[in-house]
Order: sequence, then structure tokens, then C-alpha cells
Amino acid sequence: MASFWDRSTFWRGFRDGLPFVLVVGPFGMLFGVVATEAGLPLVQVMSFSIVVIAGAAQFTALQLMADNAPTIVVIASALAVNLRMAMYSASMTPHLGPLPMWRRALVAYSLVDQSYALSVMEYEKRPEMTLAQKTSYFAGVIAPVLPNWYLATLVGALVGQSIPDSFALDFAVPITFLAMIGPMLRTKAHVAAAVVSVVCALLFAFLPWNLGLIVAGIAGMMTGAFVELRSENKDMA
Repeated sequence: MASFWDRSTFWRGFRDGLPFVLVVGPFGMLFGVVATEAGLPLVQVMSFSIVVIAGAAQFTALQLMADNAPTIVVIASALAVNLRMAMYSASMTPHLGPLPMWRRALVAYSLVDQSYALSVMEYEKRPEMTLAQKTSYFAGVIAPVLPNWYLATLVGALVGQSIPDSFALDFAVPITFLAMIGPMLRTKAHVAAAVVSVVCALLFAFLPWNLGLIVAGIAGMMTGAFVELRSENKDMA
């Protein structure tokens, strides 16, 4: 039977993922507070975080639900925000695709921004890694993140209004994404996609129900794909 475990690599991933607890905690607490204030009972708040595990999509859906947006708009907006997960999956397939189905299901469930960003950078930095090492590193990265996401959501939902405004929990949202996205803007395609998506998000911010995010996401992906294709054609010429 093939082994999918490497202890030393797991702990290296754990150490690399540990700093994200500093932002995942406030992020989860903020969602717990906001969801509770929006009227969701504790069971629904926790189910939301445990099943979805996508902070940006959760906040988007919650805001639209509070605005009484149509269900189809809520679903479409949340999916649009999470379209990056499809790209994450495609990027991870060459590395973890050979895993058995049930292990791939666990990877898919645990595939979040933090586990993807750190794992892909590690795989590219160490191309000699075996499948067991890659799996163990991914598991190590997510090990401190997921439990703290659940716990922080629970704390936020329970304490709610008692958290002082001076704590400014919302700082965790932009800092988390800046910390992950910055090091990954290594190619022209990445930079072009990021710039176009930001510009479009600002230009179409007037659209109702956050539909501007859908436009920005699609425009960014199309731009990145176009620049990548142009670069490949130049290399082949």
C-alpha cells in the first residue's frame, strides 16, 4: 500500500501555516459577529463556516441575504467570488491528482487560499518532492488553519456585541489577501489579471448586489488567460 505520509514535511507545512492563524482568527470572529447580527442562529452560523469555508464568499452571500437579494443572485455572487477555487484545483491537479478519491475529496474540502498559496509555492520551490511529501505538506499547512477558523467563528457568534470596536477585526480581511496574493504576482499574466480585476471592480461598483465583482472576476480571468496565451505563442515563435 502506498504511503501518503511524511512526518517531517507535515511539520514544516504546519510551521509555515501557523502565522495565518493571526489573520484567520479575526476573520472568523468577524464573520461570526456579522452573521449573528444579521439574525442567523448559532447552528446556521457554524454550518455556514464548516460547509463553505470561504470567508469572502460567506461575507458576500451574507450581505446580499441581508439586502434581500434574489436567491439566484446570492448563489451566483458567492460562486463568482469563489471561481478562483476552480483555478486552484486545476493548478493542484498535477501535484495531488494521483491521490485516491477520498484523499482528493479531503484536499478539495481543505483547499482554501492559505493552503493553496503556500503549497504551490513549496511545490515549485522543491520539484523533487514525492507525492507523500506533497500531501503531508498540504495537510500540515491546513492543520492550524481550519480548527482556528471554526473556533474563531464560534467565539465571534457567541460573544458578538461584547467585542470592542477598537479591536477592528475587519483588518484581517485585506491583510490576509495581500499576504497571499503579493508573493504570487510573479508573471505578466498574474499582474495583468490582478490589475484588470481591481479596475473593473472599481468601475462597476455601482452595480447592485455586488454584481460588479462578477464582472471583475470574469474580466480578470479572461485577461490573465489572454496574456498567458500571448506569452506562450511568443516563446514558441
